[in-house]
This record gives sequence, C-alpha cells and structure tokens, in this order.
Amino acid sequence: MPTYTFAFSGFAVPDIDAARTFYRDALGLTVSDEMMGQLSIDLPGGGWVLVYPKPDHAPATYTVLNLEVSDIDSAVDELVERGVEMLRYEGFEQDARGISRGIAANQGPDIAWFADPAGNIISVLQNAD
Repeated sequence: MPTYTFAFSGFAVPDIDAARTFYRDALGLTVSDEMMGQLSIDLPGGGWVLVYPKPDHAPATYTVLNLEVSDIDSAVDELVERGVEMLRYEGFEQDARGISRGIAANQGPDIAWFADPAGNIISVLQNAD
C-alpha cells in the first residue's frame, strides 16, 4: 500500500466570489484565497477542503460537507438568521426548523441540510453524546 502523507477533499462551484462570501459570512468558516482562483476552507477539528471554479458546475445530489455542532437547534436558528434556507426531503421526517431528529429514534444524528449558492448540499448535524 502507498504511504499517504496528506489528504484533502474538494468540490466545485461556478462562482468563487459567492462561495467565499457564503462560507465565510453565512457559515463563519475561515476561507483563504489560493492559486488559480481556488479557495481553501479550514474545517473545525483540522483539515480543509478545496473549492475550485468550474463554470459548467452541476451540483451533486448528495451531501458534500457535514459540519458537526453541539446544539443543532441553535445552529439552525443562527444559520436561518444569516439567510440560509434549510432543505426538506421526502422520506425524512423533519420538524418546523427542517431538522430530522434521529437521536431520539436511535437512528443516527439529528441533522439538517442546506445548499450553498452553487447548489452543493451541506449539513449541520448533532451526534448523541
């Protein structure tokens, strides 16, 4: 097997400026400009993700980034105050805030989904303690 020395993930957006503003201002993450018009987003707990421009970008139909929080209700409320709209999915029971309550049903984390300006799906989730 190879010896890996570093790893990171990445995804595309059609508008780097909109992504920079969203990830920095709406989500409160540290965003840095990189070579060739790319961005790096520092992730809590270490690591980072590369965001690169792709004019013909088509968003994935799955979650590309999960952000764990200690209090999902507060996190969702704060994101909504910052203009983030929670997504609703058929087949998932979601409350008025858009949170799917998995912890109480012993079916995984409490989770809510939203999209960045490019349509990339992101979640905030709270695991059981």
